[in-house]
Amino acid sequence: MAGNITFTMIKPDAVRANNIGPILSMITEAGFRIKAMKFTHLNETTAGGFYAVHKERPFYGELVEFMSSGPIVAAILEKDNAVADFRELIGATNPAEAAEGTIRKKFATSIGENAVHGSDSDENAIIEGDYFFSNLEKF
Repeated sequence: MAGNITFTMIKPDAVRANNIGPILSMITEAGFRIKAMKFTHLNETTAGGFYAVHKERPFYGELVEFMSSGPIVAAILEKDNAVADFRELIGATNPAEAAEGTIRKKFATSIGENAVHGSDSDENAIIEGDYFFSNLEKF
């Protein structure tokens, strides 16, 4: 059964490009409700912890460096079938392959600087949301 929660981050490239508002508008217009949100700056330790699942991959160091290069917006989103619907809204990791009208097609500049993160499973949505938010911060 599909869950109703997903997690997202607006990444440093999209924050630097002043795309927070337009991205949040696309998210809410697609029917997602924001259940928690914060504007924060990851350091190498917090970025490394979040992406620990990729620690053995060759891109891990670059990913941690990029994600700690500037502020991000983290959010927990709610909607029926949240993970699948959000992955459809954000589009393919490579913006050149992303469908028209998706967040990555509009705002990403490369595979590495792809504007947003979206959970890939119901289980990871919970883990990722819990990484950033305490129960007191979730509504």
